[in-house]
Amino acid sequence: MLLNRPVGSHTRTSGGLANAALPYADAAGSEAVQVYVSNSRGWALPPGDPKQDILFRHGCDERGLRTYIHASLLVNVGSPTDLTVERSVGTLAHALQRGKAIGAEAVVYHAGSSVDPAHDVKAMHQLREALLPLLDRAAAEGLPKLLVEPSAGGGRSLASKVEDLGPYLAAVENHPWMGVCFDTCHAWAAGHDLATPGGMTSTLDSLVRTVGDRLMLIHANDSKDACGSTRDRHESIGAGTIGTAAFAELLAHPATAGIPIIVETPTKEHEGHAADIALLKSLRS
Repeated sequence: MLLNRPVGSHTRTSGGLANAALPYADAAGSEAVQVYVSNSRGWALPPGDPKQDILFRHGCDERGLRTYIHASLLVNVGSPTDLTVERSVGTLAHALQRGKAIGAEAVVYHAGSSVDPAHDVKAMHQLREALLPLLDRAAAEGLPKLLVEPSAGGGRSLASKVEDLGPYLAAVENHPWMGVCFDTCHAWAAGHDLATPGGMTSTLDSLVRTVGDRLMLIHANDSKDACGSTRDRHESIGAGTIGTAAFAELLAHPATAGIPIIVETPTKEHEGHAADIALLKSLRS
């Protein structure tokens, strides 16, 4: 039976996908995991190790871990640079194939930016041209879904506020293989006041009005900065400017029922994400 709101973290893979990620998930008390399958800040697309893939997939199955991939942070399908768009599509295609190999449910990527105001309109057209063929192929081949994650704002972002997801999804014809990842730090940085009582609830209500049932993953991160800062600097749950009460609202909202929650908070060398996961589990209870 699937857990209601399983909590886990972005998980280490250095040293081998199964060798590194599974012990890390065990130590952290994870019920879900998110991994990179390529360099988070590079374009190289490694093929992966089939033996590690099998061990990882079987290990996740045995533990009941729900698995996700985060695509490289360089991905920007709205870029005015043709080579960046080409590499972005290639990176997403690679992540989808690797996702199938390791049993991932979805691939998360950042919404992207037009970079230049003169490129705003064309950038939205690029979403359709770049992503529709990828989404069609993923649906036809039973690959993981793609989840767009709104940014922290600034820099001509194509989607930062949750309401921006309406035009974004329309640009890809509301394709059924496109879902949404909601990041609390990004939403806060973009100007959603999650810390005021009822603020998280109101933001999630707006998200549901905009995207319906497309919410498929949550990144739970506190923030080092003020609301509306457009700065994406994560902090441990309850130690930042968003605060613990907002995460209690997150875990109580009907829209988050059954949705995995991944923490991407700063980690100490030997402690990992265990404390943040334990805190979120206590709020869930």
